Amino acid sequence: MAYTMRDVAARAGVSPATVSRVLNKTHYISDETRQRVLEVVRELSYYKNVHARRLATGQSDLFGLVISEIANPFFPEVIRGFQAAAWDRGFDVLLLNTEYSKTRTQSIIRKLVESDVRGVAIMTSSIDNTATEALAEAGIGVVFTNYCSSDKLVSNISIDYKGGILQAIEHVAGLGHRRAAVIAGPEANRTAARIKHELVAGLTRRGLKPFPVTSSDYRVDAGASAVRDILSVPDIPTVIFCGSDLIAMGAMSTLESAGVRIPEDVSIIGIDDISFAFLARPPLTTISVPRERLGTTAFEALEKMLRLKRHRGADYRLETSLVIRKSTAPARSKARRISKR
Repeated sequence: MAYTMRDVAARAGVSPATVSRVLNKTHYISDETRQRVLEVVRELSYYKNVHARRLATGQSDLFGLVISEIANPFFPEVIRGFQAAAWDRGFDVLLLNTEYSKTRTQSIIRKLVESDVRGVAIMTSSIDNTATEALAEAGIGVVFTNYCSSDKLVSNISIDYKGGILQAIEHVAGLGHRRAAVIAGPEANRTAARIKHELVAGLTRRGLKPFPVTSSDYRVDAGASAVRDILSVPDIPTVIFCGSDLIAMGAMSTLESAGVRIPEDVSIIGIDDISFAFLARPPLTTISVPRERLGTTAFEALEKMLRLKRHRGADYRLETSLVIRKSTAPARSKARRISKR
């Protein structure tokens, strides 16, 4: 037998509205009443009908979360933070990934509008605000990362990569490094471009003008390929800054195959502090991005914006910090040349 909300209310001795508030966590309910309602919910194995609620309120319980690709280890903690914040407030999450495809991106925007999401967090650089006009027209709030200033129905979360990057530069300068190289992320990626700019500018100001500077996709194999350009220079640098931990781990693999010791010959620094960074050999020194907090902040930004009468967005800022492990060490004292194989 399928029980209704009225059945739960009758057995718990409360109104259907109280049952709704308990299940949706929309108003304060005393602990005693909340426990009584939840006990009846368990006894009757009652499940709320989201379609009926949508018809009754004219609103869905869905928030959207858009990422680049589910396989990228940057995103699990972002998803966890966003989903936990949504679930704690009685909402569900529609997770979509672009796979860096424009065609797929267009389908995602259509899917979000058709699903009547309340708001969407766009945690990928493969979607810009021109692609979200349909969301704005539908009254759907959007939060971006590192992209734009806040506006009506638009919030932005800025990740302060510069702070962590400057910490990393001071760290290697203190270890005596004077020659650096950079393997940045994809050239078309706006976050990668920002990180590259901060790395090159910061290293140049500190007297470690980087050479060579190259780019790579956010993949281990791409990082492994990119570092070969660095190995081809007459005297390889003593430290390599990478645009992500995946790039760094790929670079470490190729360096090891070429007989280059890490960190004795070359120090390596990544960005993100994914879980695999600690498991790398040697463990990777990296710039930590608070990814779970990024997900939590994204949901809270959406919820706050949609509660406001004019749906005005806001600007948020998250700090980064250096995590020192064993892939960095004092600079080698002699030039190191790699024999071509």
